Amino acid sequence: QVQLVESGGGLVQAGDSLRLSCASSGRSISTYDMGWFRQAPGKEREFVAVINWSGGSTSYAESVKGRFTISRDNAKNTAYLQMSSLKPEDTAVYYCAAGAYGRSPANFGSWGQGTQVTVSS
Repeated sequence: QVQLVESGGGLVQAGDSLRLSCASSGRSISTYDMGWFRQAPGKEREFVAVINWSGGSTSYAESVKGRFTISRDNAKNTAYLQMSSLKPEDTAVYYCAAGAYGRSPANFGSWGQGTQVTVSS
């Protein structure tokens, strides 16, 4: 497993942008597919985006397609989630995860502690 730490969350207004980072301490992420998930209060954890190990393949939830961009820099052992045109419904704790390409949390064996994103209207 790999140890992951998210950063970059915060309180923003609707329409603003944020970039989340997910850094690995120690073990390289270069052999893992990386995913971002989010969980709002009272709701289940939901898929946001996934990127394969090389960065050549990505997939997004319909709710964020065209607004969010997932990327990675294996040399820096870091994955990113660029979020633009944020909406109040994007408010959640965002988690990054390392594992196998897919949309299910079950595909991922390593998780970060989460970073809060709050979007005010």
